[in-house]
Amino acid sequence: MILHKTEDALMCKVFAMTLLGIAQDWFHTLPSRSISNFKELAHVFTKEYTSYRTIKKNPDHLFNLRKKPNESLRDYIKRFKAERAKIIGFDDQVVSSALKRGLPTECELYGELTISPCQTLVEVFATAERYALWDNDRIAAKKAAKQVDQPAEQASQRNGNNKGEGKRRSQPEGGTPATESYTRFTIPIHQILAQVRDMPWLKKPSPLKGNPAKKDTSRYCAFHEGHGHYTNVCLAWKRHLEELVRDGHCTKFIAMGSIQQIKDCDAAANEPQRKKSYGST
Repeated sequence: MILHKTEDALMCKVFAMTLLGIAQDWFHTLPSRSISNFKELAHVFTKEYTSYRTIKKNPDHLFNLRKKPNESLRDYIKRFKAERAKIIGFDDQVVSSALKRGLPTECELYGELTISPCQTLVEVFATAERYALWDNDRIAAKKAAKQVDQPAEQASQRNGNNKGEGKRRSQPEGGTPATESYTRFTIPIHQILAQVRDMPWLKKPSPLKGNPAKKDTSRYCAFHEGHGHYTNVCLAWKRHLEELVRDGHCTKFIAMGSIQQIKDCDAAANEPQRKKSYGST
């Protein structure tokens, strides 16, 4: 079948249908809308697999893999999959056990695989990908909070404030921590955006700043409709999503624990203030 004169969209779809095994897993990990034409897809694919050399190893090799202290969960999973591809005749149960063994016991994914063991390797990797999204989200939130705190700390040092004043400045009024906390949802927030994109109450964000030519084209934000970061770590989308939840939208995506917290907060906010008792005169 000759496709060299066919439009890019069809060529990308047909190419995906030819992939099998680990290559198909790799294709499904590509961020949504990160590929705009077949030339880009070909470049990304060859970059991933041109220097790839399969060195067959024993399944026991997987049990030597460990998640590094400063390694993200997504990078660990990617490294684990690359090593799994080198194994001769692996068993799903052995691979699942090795993946879990390489995680720290305090890792949330370790607890999930222990409490609710998945039946197939596909389910294990699907669960791992969901937790990797959560892990990336948390890392991005910490970095953003650190960037917000740094100017305040520098200003405090220039003004010669003492430690007590510096600590008070690190928190907004009301004692709320400087690190933002967000509602937990049952699905990743990029999937929520895909379902509510056409709703009239969804506000469009301000355009991304900076030179587009210098943006990381491998990272695409569906909320800003531009490159530079992923939708799941977009602070503008997270904050707008919190506003929508407060206005009664997107409630069907909220996790049960977060629903109770929101109800408790609303009840506390609506509770009338108690009058002070000054005693008898």
